[in-house]
Amino acid sequence: MTTKTYRATTFIGLIMAFRMLGLFMILPVFTPLAHGFHDFSPALLGIALGVYGLTQACLQIPFGLLSDKIGRKPVIIAGLCLFALGSLLAARANTLHMLVWARALQGAGAVGSTLMALLADLTPENKRTKAMALMGMFIGLSFFVAMIVGPFVATWGGLAGIFNLTAGLAGVGIVMVLFFLPTTIRATSAKTLPAKLRSVLKNGTLLRLDLGIFSLHASLTALFFIIPILLHQHGFNLQSQSLFYMVILFSSFIAMIPFIIIAEKKGLMQPVFKSAIALLLLSQVLLWLGYHRFNTICAALFMFFFAFNLLEACLPSLVSKRCPKDSKGAAMGVYSSSQFLGIFTGGALSGCLYAHLGMPGIFYLVSGFCLVWMVVALAE
Repeated sequence: MTTKTYRATTFIGLIMAFRMLGLFMILPVFTPLAHGFHDFSPALLGIALGVYGLTQACLQIPFGLLSDKIGRKPVIIAGLCLFALGSLLAARANTLHMLVWARALQGAGAVGSTLMALLADLTPENKRTKAMALMGMFIGLSFFVAMIVGPFVATWGGLAGIFNLTAGLAGVGIVMVLFFLPTTIRATSAKTLPAKLRSVLKNGTLLRLDLGIFSLHASLTALFFIIPILLHQHGFNLQSQSLFYMVILFSSFIAMIPFIIIAEKKGLMQPVFKSAIALLLLSQVLLWLGYHRFNTICAALFMFFFAFNLLEACLPSLVSKRCPKDSKGAAMGVYSSSQFLGIFTGGALSGCLYAHLGMPGIFYLVSGFCLVWMVVALAE
């Protein structure tokens, strides 16, 4: 890639990473810290964990379509402002019900699809796969950092500390959009916005990828409802959990990199992609059978995060290659909506299932998401 392409990819990746960092930092600490609210219940906890995904899902497509019409930067700035406001309100919530509403406002800053469309605008088509893969790596890195930093920030400042830091990161993102990203030319296609959306929704390949990102993030959110509880039962406090995540995530991230290279250079994307889905399912079977044994938990989580990082890096690249050229905003909007709808679904269902079935209910749920995805992927 040229210097200009690297620059655009880096800044867009950093904006996406800062935004996701704030969201990911909640995952390892939300379940134990939310017990402190007087109106706590498992079902309400699950909704609070995933509700920002619902508003994200509702607004990704409208924001993506709007960015096709008025330009990317105004939409991104407005979305980051909403995200920052929701974060500040969440930091000041004193009940779980209030936190649900604040998290919903946080999710209204639905600019993931617009950032991905902007990256597609600023990169040549023959370099777009590398650019999307690099952005996927930024998101994966933000997840890695969040799992380590989140428990330390929570130990120092609680949930309020994490939400205040999240608002600050959104402010940094706004500065980067204003001063470091070029303004792209608005789309001039004669195709109407509804027509663009219909063309995306009729594309079977894109719909399979949308199902994939839905299943991946539904699984992640549901699993993190239970992981902090599991680790606590094995004697880990918040700070020691941070070290545990560092070891598991770093080793799985390093192990994943050669497979990304092989998939791209050897033209083996589909076999690697489908194998990673199967590995997700296998990790949940292991957890279901052996969640009382610490060694089994370690092995299963290594497998899960290995597959998660691999798929998180591959999916945006595949979507960018297969979406219509004049409907990138719409395609990325549907893709991002599916991702965040998965977050809401995973969070909401995990709370309900945990209340009635306990830990095995979470593993049944995640296994179901992975099994459906694998069946659809193998049928392609």
